[in-house]
Amino acid sequence: MLQVHTESHKAERIGWLRAAVLGANDGTISVASLVVGVAASGASQHGILLTGVAGLVAGAMSMAAGEYVSVQSQADTENADLEREKRELERQPEHELAELTSIYVGRGLDQPLAQLVAEKLMAGDALGAHARDELGITETLRARPIQAALASAVSFVAGAIVPIVTVLLAPAAWVTEISSATALVTLAILGATAAYAGGAPVAKGALRVAFWGALAMGLTAGVGKLFGTSV
Repeated sequence: MLQVHTESHKAERIGWLRAAVLGANDGTISVASLVVGVAASGASQHGILLTGVAGLVAGAMSMAAGEYVSVQSQADTENADLEREKRELERQPEHELAELTSIYVGRGLDQPLAQLVAEKLMAGDALGAHARDELGITETLRARPIQAALASAVSFVAGAIVPIVTVLLAPAAWVTEISSATALVTLAILGATAAYAGGAPVAKGALRVAFWGALAMGLTAGVGKLFGTSV
């Protein structure tokens, strides 16, 4: 009896993982930076909270819209390529067979075997074979604009909630320090989680994200102290 061997590859997570990590990191960094900058200017706790909430709403909508437009452009290109390939398969099947055969020859198969493989694959799913091997379009990496937009917006909100909750719970005199520390810990966790999910070094991922978060908050805090007003 043939035993089917199944494997789970980290590349399957690339589509949603990229958008989710980007959204969460951006949510934490941008809203925490706003909170820290406004707090450093001497604003009231109410003003700091209002700034954080406004940043959350605006950032989530911006991330969703930007991700949707970007990924939709990729999806439009993929769909146009697939439509063109479909027409070519209908009008010039022999040419498309030769094209697919040459691809397999280029990958190391001899001519007879390459043609046999091409014929078998085209007999089952010609468009799928050309999409995968000629165009490089696969279901795993296919552009999904709505999924990417939702993942970005939801993850942005999840990341932005951390500094907002910190403002609500922290003593007014310590908002800047506690918000900065909480944000850095959150960013380190996000970086480590993303690195682990993608199979990269965990410590390196955590430090990389935390570094850029610290830089952003440091700059906005400096602006807040320099101008002494909300930014």
